[in-house]
Amino acid sequence: MMRELRVEDALMYLDQVKMEFGDRPHIYNEFLDIMKTFKSQQIDTPGVIRRVSNLFQGNKKLVLGFNTFLPEGYKIELPSDESGQVFAVY
Repeated sequence: MMRELRVEDALMYLDQVKMEFGDRPHIYNEFLDIMKTFKSQQIDTPGVIRRVSNLFQGNKKLVLGFNTFLPEGYKIELPSDESGQVFAVY
């Protein structure tokens, strides 16, 4: 079951992405492409998580913020490994 996604939350997140990558608009556009692909069901939930996590790698706030868009039962967590590298778990 899909959590109820409020339009305001989605728009706020998009604004965060846009501001974060203001100097690299291709990243914002890539994110929009990933979301379109996901919405049209060409990629599944683990696929969209993998692609967004890779795209926003190193940006904890945006990676974790993406949880807002995930269906029930999916959650991105960012534990650190021994070297302090952060990686996505879902």
